[in-house]
Amino acid sequence: MTANTTKEFQVSDHRTADHPVDPKFVNRWSPRAFDGSEMPEADLKIMLEAARWAPSAFNMQPWRFVYSLRGDASWPVFPELMNEFNRSWASNASALIVVLSDTVFAGPDGEKPASHNSFDAGAACAQLALQASALGYHSHSMAGILPEKIHADLNVPERFKAEIMIAVGRRTEPDILPEFLQAKELPSPRRSLEETAFKGSFKG
Repeated sequence: MTANTTKEFQVSDHRTADHPVDPKFVNRWSPRAFDGSEMPEADLKIMLEAARWAPSAFNMQPWRFVYSLRGDASWPVFPELMNEFNRSWASNASALIVVLSDTVFAGPDGEKPASHNSFDAGAACAQLALQASALGYHSHSMAGILPEKIHADLNVPERFKAEIMIAVGRRTEPDILPEFLQAKELPSPRRSLEETAFKGSFKG
């Protein structure tokens, strides 16, 4: 949320960490109400640079990003790569990013199907999201995409899996959203750590 258009949103009013983590982890969240402003490409490049430094198995770096900024000639193509629900709000983002991962592992013994590509791409996306937040933007990852259309319209080689799309922009008031989404425009909670991490053996 930008200070010059809306009251600053206090994430801490809605989230409390169980342990004293850096505030950046609690303050990052995924809104849907974006203000439709244009973003300097230099800002997006900083986010993508953060993603570039993510860890990956054998340093294979299977992630790839195809993006468009509002105002680009390619912009009209990108909202059409997601389902209707996501299109209803993500079209107001400043940037849309398609996240791909390489399904082929090119190791010392030749090529074989990759097994960690999606996990590694997720790590890169997490770093991108944290960097977006550090720059005063918000990001929202979407699984509701159209993989076949992504491959066709963006000329993506068959070996790359279309994982998600990410909308990035600055927040605005939720009244621009469809009515059924306005009440959901709050940071989501998390399970307690005791329900998530188990010492010694799994506890269901």
